[in-house]
Amino acid sequence: MRLLANSAFALALCASFALGGEILDIEFAKPGGVSLTLDAYVPDGKGPFPTVIVVHGGGWVNGTKRTYVTPVFPVLTKAGFAWFTVNYRLAPQYKYPAATEDVDAAIRWVRAHARQYKVDTKRIALLGESAGGHLVAYAGAKRAKGAEVSAVVDFYGPHDLLKREKERGEVTKNLREFLGVDKLDEAGIATLRHASPITYVKKGLPPFLFIHGTKDAAVPYDQSPLMCEALKKAGNQCEVYTVEGAPHGVGPWEKNPEFQGYKTKMIDWLRAVWKL
Repeated sequence: MRLLANSAFALALCASFALGGEILDIEFAKPGGVSLTLDAYVPDGKGPFPTVIVVHGGGWVNGTKRTYVTPVFPVLTKAGFAWFTVNYRLAPQYKYPAATEDVDAAIRWVRAHARQYKVDTKRIALLGESAGGHLVAYAGAKRAKGAEVSAVVDFYGPHDLLKREKERGEVTKNLREFLGVDKLDEAGIATLRHASPITYVKKGLPPFLFIHGTKDAAVPYDQSPLMCEALKKAGNQCEVYTVEGAPHGVGPWEKNPEFQGYKTKMIDWLRAVWKL
């Protein structure tokens, strides 16, 4: 079942949501008058269900809740999880921290509407890819009040923005547009650090699973093991699942059966973390 819904209609509908299916275009926040929407998938049955909030990539400047991340939707559905895929404000019109605030708002909305959507609030994970990987790692590490999650699945996200840009010798176009900085001067370095998930690593964070291809030309592979190492050093649980020879993007991975193992790994890892 695929249904279009505004926020009010979705609430009324889900009060008697007996069958599994999707509800599309539900408004979850309106910062500065900008309507932000998500799509929800609710499994058939009584629930509550383990839940995944999906955050798309696109370099912080492109994409929607229905681009880039779509290969994970049937995987989550088959596993019997509820899931929500969300939009957020894009650069350059909306600069950091707008997108991070929107991810937190989505988590709070899902928590607030857990009963209607059969969400198990003790089993909510974030999943993001590329720029979305950065955003879910940031949210998982910051743990803003009311926006806590129990697990993070991070596909090839950049976690130490300063390290990546220093290695490239410049602030790349997408980061210039996202952060509003154009060079590696004192102010630029401070902003890159402030926007980096690795800056906020501390004890007491949820488990992280990093999934990253070794042939990623957009986000260096070492960004994932370095973040995982920092998490472990602080006393947290994390794991890196390496996809040998894989480029950037789960879309391209769909073309090669050798890159498909991440799907089983992701579900098995979440079930283990959630003790299902």
